[in-house]
Amino acid sequence: MKRRCLACCAALLAATAGAHELRPAYLRIAALGEDGREVDAEAPERKAGAQRYDVFWKQPLGLTHLTPRFPDGCEAVPAGVAASTPGALARRYTLTCEAGLRGGEVAVEGLAGTITDVLLQVTLADGTSTSSLLTPGSPSVIVGGSGGAPVFAHLRLGVEHLLFGYDHILFVVALMFFLPSRPGRARVAKLVKTVTAFTVAHSITLGVSALGWLQMPQAPVEAVIALSILFLAVEKLRGAQGTLTAKHTWVVAFAFGLLHGFGFAGALANIGLPRENVLAALFLFNVGVEIGQLAVVAAGLALAWLLAAARVPLPKHVVHAPLYAIGALSAYWFVARTAAIVGWA
Repeated sequence: MKRRCLACCAALLAATAGAHELRPAYLRIAALGEDGREVDAEAPERKAGAQRYDVFWKQPLGLTHLTPRFPDGCEAVPAGVAASTPGALARRYTLTCEAGLRGGEVAVEGLAGTITDVLLQVTLADGTSTSSLLTPGSPSVIVGGSGGAPVFAHLRLGVEHLLFGYDHILFVVALMFFLPSRPGRARVAKLVKTVTAFTVAHSITLGVSALGWLQMPQAPVEAVIALSILFLAVEKLRGAQGTLTAKHTWVVAFAFGLLHGFGFAGALANIGLPRENVLAALFLFNVGVEIGQLAVVAAGLALAWLLAAARVPLPKHVVHAPLYAIGALSAYWFVARTAAIVGWA
C-alpha cells in the first residue's frame, strides 16, 4: 500500500512538473489613421479603399507554432523585432487590407490540439471595437459578425487561469489542510474566513496592478508564490498546533493572497484589457478566478467527505504524502524560477 501510494504521488509530481500554466495568446488589431496613429473611437475616420492596421501578437513561448491568419487581400509586414516577455513572445506587424477587415475572417493556425485560447480585439476604421475568444474548437471569427464575445471572454479566461495555474491550485489545496479534521461549524467558519481573506487580498492587488497603480516584476512574484506554497507544506508537516498558519490561517491566507494577486495581474497583462471596458473586463476576470477557486475548494471538500464517510483510518504517511509532493514541487519551482531570474537557467 505504501509503495503504491508513493508511486502515485511520484507520477502526479512528474506530470504536474512537466505541465505549464495556461497562458492565453493575445491578438490585437487596431486601425490606423492617415497620421499613422490608432483610430480614436470617438473620432473615427470613415473612408473607402485600403486600410492599414497595427497588429500586436503575443503567444506563449511553448506554443510558437501558432500563426495569425488574415483575410485574403490583406498583407502583413513585420514592424520592428520580436520581443520576449516572461513566458511569452511578442511580435508587431503592419497589416494592409485592400477592402478593410469588416466581413473578413481572422484565424489562428495551429490552435487546434492545444489547450490555449486566443483573445482577439479588433478596432475598425469607423471606431467599432469588438472582442472575441478563439478556442481550439473555434479558431476563427468573422470580423464584425456575431462571433464576438465583448468583455465576457475575460470571465472564461479567469476560470481557466485558476484551473490551469497549478501553483495557485496547490496553494489553495495546502490551505485546506489547516481546516479542522472533523466536519462541523468550526470547519465551515474557518473555511469561510480563509477563503474570504484570500479572495479579498488577491482582488486588491489584482485591481491596483491591472489598473497600473502599483506593479511588481512578474518573475520575482512567481518565485515567491512558489515559496509561499512551500511554507504552507512545511508548516503543516511540522505537526505542531502552535504554528503561525494553524493559529491564524486566515491572516496567512490574506498576506499571501496579496502576493498571488500580483501573479493574477501578470497573467491578465499577458491577455490584455480592452481599453473601452477596463473595469468590466477586470471584474469578470476576477469573478472567473473565484469560480475556479471555489471549484477547487468544492472538490477538496467532496474528497474529504468521501474519506470521512468511508471510515477507513489512513496511515500517517498516506495523509502526509500529498504534502510532501506539494512541498517538493513548490521547492523545485522556487529554485527553477530563482535560477531563471539570476541567469543560471
